[in-house]
Amino acid sequence: MIKFTSTEIRDLLIAFFVISLCFGIANTGRNMTALLNLLPMIMVGVGLGFILHELGHKFVSMKYGYWAEFKLWPQGLLFALVTSFFGFVFAAPGAVYTYANHITDEINGKISIAGPVVNIVLALIFLAIATAVYPSALTSNSTSLIVFIVCSLGYSINSFLAVFNLLPIGNLDGSKVLRWNAVIWVITIAIAGLMTYLSMTMGVENIVRSIIGL
Repeated sequence: MIKFTSTEIRDLLIAFFVISLCFGIANTGRNMTALLNLLPMIMVGVGLGFILHELGHKFVSMKYGYWAEFKLWPQGLLFALVTSFFGFVFAAPGAVYTYANHITDEINGKISIAGPVVNIVLALIFLAIATAVYPSALTSNSTSLIVFIVCSLGYSINSFLAVFNLLPIGNLDGSKVLRWNAVIWVITIAIAGLMTYLSMTMGVENIVRSIIGL
């Protein structure tokens, strides 16, 4: 059973809201009206992506018998907010800390890769839902259209979160995964990178249209 402290829950909620706001700013170009309209939709994609990413780390850590806890990084939150005004989000609001006297590179790598893998799986789930509702969204079905937009954002944001966290720099997940297994790192970042590239170049709607043959 995964256990949380009250401080951890507080830090997760703060990070969730601020990171959602950052992606909202980055996607709307500081247009306040657009931001208010888009923010609830972004919060679904970011909320699931961010929370489940961290829970992935925490679950694997506790599976190996270690205590793990998410802690906020205020400087990271501030940096994310600043970068969002330039159309990019440096999404490092905090991290799950695993408490252990000794941890092998293999276990640390498996703990680290859990978060990005969650984001990749979520992105694919969002893409599948977007593909399923797209035909009805084309007929001006407002509910289907909203679901499609939410899922499009969910795919784009989770793809980005996966590839960003797999970068082998600093204390990001990629450094620890690469130290454990270079082949697994290459395969995982290649998948996340391709998904992000398609999102940024084709756009989710065109990806969906190519899937269903329109």
